[in-house]
Amino acid sequence: MDRKYATGLMWFRRDLRAFDNAALYHALRACRQLHCVFVLDTDILAALPRVDRRVEFILAALGELDAALRRLAPDAGLLWRLGSAREEVPALARQLHTQAVFANHDDEPFALARDARVRGALAGLGIALVTSKDQAVFERDELMTQAGQPYTVFTPYKAAWLKKADGFYLSSYPVARHAGSLAPRPDAEQRPLPGLADIGFAPSNLSALRMPLGASGGQQLFEEFFDRMDQYHLARDYPALKGPSYLSAHLRFGTVSIRQLASGAHRLALQGMAGPAAWLAELVWRDFFMQILAHFPHVADRAFRPECDAIRWERGKRARALFAAWCAGRTGYPLVDAAMAQLNQTGYMHNRLRMLTASFLAKQLGLDWRWGERYFAEKLNDFDLAANNGGWQWAASTGCDAQPYFRIFNPVAQSQRFDAEGRFIRRYLPRLARLPAPLLHAPWTARPADLTAAGIVLGRDYPLPLVDLAQARERALARYAAARRPVARGKVAARRRR
Repeated sequence: MDRKYATGLMWFRRDLRAFDNAALYHALRACRQLHCVFVLDTDILAALPRVDRRVEFILAALGELDAALRRLAPDAGLLWRLGSAREEVPALARQLHTQAVFANHDDEPFALARDARVRGALAGLGIALVTSKDQAVFERDELMTQAGQPYTVFTPYKAAWLKKADGFYLSSYPVARHAGSLAPRPDAEQRPLPGLADIGFAPSNLSALRMPLGASGGQQLFEEFFDRMDQYHLARDYPALKGPSYLSAHLRFGTVSIRQLASGAHRLALQGMAGPAAWLAELVWRDFFMQILAHFPHVADRAFRPECDAIRWERGKRARALFAAWCAGRTGYPLVDAAMAQLNQTGYMHNRLRMLTASFLAKQLGLDWRWGERYFAEKLNDFDLAANNGGWQWAASTGCDAQPYFRIFNPVAQSQRFDAEGRFIRRYLPRLARLPAPLLHAPWTARPADLTAAGIVLGRDYPLPLVDLAQARERALARYAAARRPVARGKVAARRRR
């Protein structure tokens, strides 16, 4: 094969695997020799707490990626840099005398700005930046309405996604077939990958959580989930059950291939299986929110619907106290508090509970959804800007195709429905474990004798509810209605002018 470039550089980012990787495949085919690098980007690391499970997840994935590259070509391996990617990538590309740098797309605003800087610096050196689609089945402008506009409603987007998805879009890239282009590591790069202390971080509890790590961990989780995917639609809403795939962090960092996951679910969905069809829909939601962020980047810090920026959220000392109680899982509503305990202890939260806790913050507590979004961004192992933002704006009724503002999750009813026996609550709130299940969902309704028998003093061992649900609902409806009135008045005025 006639190679376009003598030497190239593969820049790994959120695609930490050596199989079915679009940019790696294209780079191997285009270059006679290809080096591979990951930059521990200090522009990102500097903003993180010094104990962060995600950093450990990445380092474990880099170890497996390095080993995978060596298996493909014994003298190859992963180069690494610690510094600003905006400077390190052009410097390394120049040092290696490359003609092109290859990477996969990342449409988050920070990443786009970073890539623009890198592209400009490389251009000044006469080096091309070649990027590919890898983290979504469909992205950017690949699915548009008949009017040529981005989809902002999920149902027609999903229909278009399913109509277009076929073997071409769901097939994998045969990386190994072209691995002969992997270049030996230069002598100066013969050094081990860094550890946590080398980059200024301390260990978390990630090892105690026994979370499968790296590409092998992602494959292990997918194979295990594949065997129970047929029950996904029945189990996914119950946090005490093993219903989800638990692949979200692997999707975030690219230690699994979205094409492999989607093709497996798609094949079973075409056979009429409800579980795979439901899980495939969740993968489609992921693509949907990615294209929303790409087309409407203002959602990163403002409401998708402009009128929702007029919502008057609670402010001041009282609001800050409510937020602190929500973060700490001390709202007085057990399922909300158990969900926050799960997040704080593990970096994971069940999807049903993400909706519940987000709705509770925005609607029952009346707090700005962006406060909660930022907290999740700090805590979630699987934090992805598009998905996190899309989920929060959906729950807060400020986003595209969001739940109606008058739909307000009742945390007691959700608890009774999805954790009826209290198994999840007891796991994360052991101080309530001795309460009978009917009382576990609303401890303040228990008789003094029941509380005494359970060894609980409300206000000491477990907090009283922060808010009254009926009153909070009325305040939420008024808050949203007030923000909608200027829009309604504008529509009436426009009709009168016709």
